[in-house]
Amino acid sequence: MDGQAAEAHQCDAAVTLAFSILGKRWNGMIIDALGGGELSFVALRRTVSGISDAVLSDRLTELADAGLVIREVDTGPPVAVTYRLSDAGRELVPVLAQLGDWARVNLIAAPR
Repeated sequence: MDGQAAEAHQCDAAVTLAFSILGKRWNGMIIDALGGGELSFVALRRTVSGISDAVLSDRLTELADAGLVIREVDTGPPVAVTYRLSDAGRELVPVLAQLGDWARVNLIAAPR
């Protein structure tokens, strides 16, 4: 594989990886909600309307494993768990906003 082909393959792999995480339902909404600052599980569930506790828990674990969300436990009493974006997660917020703007112009408002 020549240099250009290898670079294109790496780009495709990176985009595929990004969309394997970001393309899952709720993940973008969770990142957007945390873009406003640290939230508890209950506050996230209220903010991301319609998500079940089990799915929210799964998505937060997945986003934490991807390095986008940080889970912090305050042993209390009472025990409190909060979530916030990592540096990588915060870098993603404007990218998601741009993607949303692009989609509104090119996919929603565009004539078919």
